[in-house]
Amino acid sequence: MIFIFGLTIQTQAQPASNYDQHKAFNPEFMSEPGTTFRGGSGAPGPLYWQNRADYNLAATLDTTQHKISGTSEIHYTNNSPDALHYLWLQVELNLFKEGSRGSYSGNVPTTAGGIDIQQVEVTQDGKTYKADHVITDTRMQVRLHQPVKPDGGKVTITVKYAFRMTTNQFRLAMMDSKNGAIYDVAQWYPRMCVYDDVRGWNTLPYQGAGEFYCEYGNFDYKVTVPANMIVAGAGVLQNPEEVLTKTEIKRLDKARQSDETTYIIKPDEVGKAETRPKQEGMLTWHFKMENSRDVSWAASKAFVWDAAKANLPEGKTVLAMSVYPKESMGKNAWDRSTEYLKHSIESFSADWYPYPYPTATNVGGPVGGMEYPGIIFCKWSINKANVMYFVTAHEIGHNWFPMLVGSDERRFGFMDEGLNTFIDIYAQDKFNHGEFGPKRDGEYDPEGKNPARDIVPFMTKDGTEAIMNFSDVLQWKNSHMVNYYKTSLGLVLLREYILGHDRFDYAFRTYIDRWAYKHPRPEDFFRTMDDAAGEDLGWFWNEWFYQTWTLDQAVTAVHYAKGKPEEGALITLTNNDQMVMPTTVKVVESNGKTGEVKLPVEIWQRGGTYLFKYASTSPIDSVIVDPGKQLPDVNPSNNVWTNDNKLTKK
Repeated sequence: MIFIFGLTIQTQAQPASNYDQHKAFNPEFMSEPGTTFRGGSGAPGPLYWQNRADYNLAATLDTTQHKISGTSEIHYTNNSPDALHYLWLQVELNLFKEGSRGSYSGNVPTTAGGIDIQQVEVTQDGKTYKADHVITDTRMQVRLHQPVKPDGGKVTITVKYAFRMTTNQFRLAMMDSKNGAIYDVAQWYPRMCVYDDVRGWNTLPYQGAGEFYCEYGNFDYKVTVPANMIVAGAGVLQNPEEVLTKTEIKRLDKARQSDETTYIIKPDEVGKAETRPKQEGMLTWHFKMENSRDVSWAASKAFVWDAAKANLPEGKTVLAMSVYPKESMGKNAWDRSTEYLKHSIESFSADWYPYPYPTATNVGGPVGGMEYPGIIFCKWSINKANVMYFVTAHEIGHNWFPMLVGSDERRFGFMDEGLNTFIDIYAQDKFNHGEFGPKRDGEYDPEGKNPARDIVPFMTKDGTEAIMNFSDVLQWKNSHMVNYYKTSLGLVLLREYILGHDRFDYAFRTYIDRWAYKHPRPEDFFRTMDDAAGEDLGWFWNEWFYQTWTLDQAVTAVHYAKGKPEEGALITLTNNDQMVMPTTVKVVESNGKTGEVKLPVEIWQRGGTYLFKYASTSPIDSVIVDPGKQLPDVNPSNNVWTNDNKLTKK
C-alpha cells in the first residue's frame, strides 16, 4: 500500500530493485570536521599555511651532445609549524633511467638515462656546506645539519646537474625539423616537493601518468643556447635588446596592441642571418616569472613566431604567442594557433578568473600536448582545425587548473584534467559563433549539452574504475574516461541539470577565488561547492567520484485517481540501480496538453519507488523520464510509458 494525497492506491508488484537509499544518502560521507587549516566550508582556515620555493635557475644547451647542464638554486621558506630536519626534492628526470619505478609500471623509455646530480650544497645562517643527500628513484632527500625553523625559517639549496635529451622522451623531448632541431624542455631542474598540512612531505614517485604537485614562488632563470636559436620561455623576457633584433622588438610592441596575429619572425625569414643579433657563439636568454609553480622553455632556429594581444577583464591584456616550424603551417594547422590561444585566454578569463601571467606561448614541437605555467607544448604535426583548437584550448586551460588552483595532480588527476575539460566545453561552444561547438541538423546549437549518455558505455563495461584513484593506479585504457570525461560530464550535469548556471557559476568561481595559488584537496572543492551553492551534494560527490554506480530510472505504472483521467494521473517511478539523480518527467495527454514535472533528488530518500499525482484532464498518451536525455541512464528503454501499455485503473 502507498498513501499519498489522502488516497489509497493498490500498485502492481515491481521487480526487486538494486537500490539502497542508505548508501546513496550516507550520513557518514565527508563528515570529518573542519580544522583551523581547512575549514568545514571548504575555505582555507585561519591558520592555513603553505611553504614557498623561489628559484634562480641557469641552464646551457649543448646541441651537439643534446645535453643540458645547469644549476638550480632554491630559496626555501618553511611557513609550517614544524621544524624540518630534512628536505625532499623532485628529480623527475630519473623516470628515464633504467630501472626506474616508472619503467616497470608504464611504457617509459629509458635510453636517455636519468639526471646526473653533480653537487648539492646547503646554505643556512650564512654558512654553506656540502649536503648529505640520498636519491631514491625520482626523489632526493637532503639531510640538514640543523633543522629549518618553523614559521618562516629559510634555507638555500644549490644543485648542479646535467641530463640528455632524446627523441623518445615524453613531456620533454627533441626532434629534427627541416630547418633545425626543436627542443621542448620541461621537468628540467631539481625542485622542491610539497610539504603540507595533510601528509607532510609529498613524496609519491613520478611514474609518468600522475603529473605534478609543486610549491609556488618567483622564478629568475637564464637559458644559454647557440646564438642562431630562438628561446620561447615562460614568463617575461628581461633582455630583449641582447637576444632580439630591433625589428623583432618593434613587431612585438605592435603585437601587444593588436587583436590580429602579427608575425615576429615570418616564414620566409626562418634561419636567415638578419633574424639574429649575432650568428656565432652563444646567447643567454633571461626570463622572470612571478608567483608560479614551474617554468619551462623551448629552443630552435626553425621557429616561425607570431603573436597577438589577448584581452582580460578590467582592460588588462597579455601577450599570446606561437612558435612552430614552417612545415607546421596551414589553415587547418598552426596558422590559427595564436587565434585559438587568444580566444581561450579571453573566454576562461571572462567566465571564471583572469589569466594569471603576462604572456602565453604555444610551442609546436615534439611533445604532443603538455601544459606548464604560461607555456604549452602541442604536437607540430597537428593538421586538423578542430584538433588544433581543442589541444590549444585544453593545454592553456591548465593555467587555471592546476597552475592557478594548485592541486596535487599526482594523487588526484581529476582535479586538473576534469575541471579543465569542463571549462573547455563552454569555451569551445563560444569560439567563432560555434565553429567547433555542438551541431544539430547542421546548425549550431549553443544549448546542445546532453553529453551524459556518452559516458554510459564506460560506466557499464567490465573494469570500470572510480574517479577517486591515483592516476598511476588507473588502467591506461580508463584514465582519460575517468579523469577527463566522467569528471567534466559530472560538472556539466551539476551546472545544466542539478544546480543551474547561476548557482553553479557562483560556487565554482568561489572555489577558484578561495584556492588561487594554494593547495586544495578534493574535499575542499566539494565542500566549497556545497557551501557557496547552498546545497548538500554529498550524494552526488559520493556516487560520481568515489563509486562506480549506475543510474536506471523508469516509469513503471500509471493509474487514474478514482479511475477517471480528469481526477488526475498517479505515476509510479522506480530507481533500479544505486545511483540517484533528480528526475524530470514529461507527460503528454490525449487532448494535446503537455507538461513537465521536475522532482528533486529527495524523492529517493525513503526507497526506490516514488508515486506522484499529475493534474491531468484527459487520458495520458505517454510519460517520459528524462525527456532531454540529460542523465546517464544505462537503460533508457524503460524511461517511456505509453498508453499501449496495460493501464491499471484501481
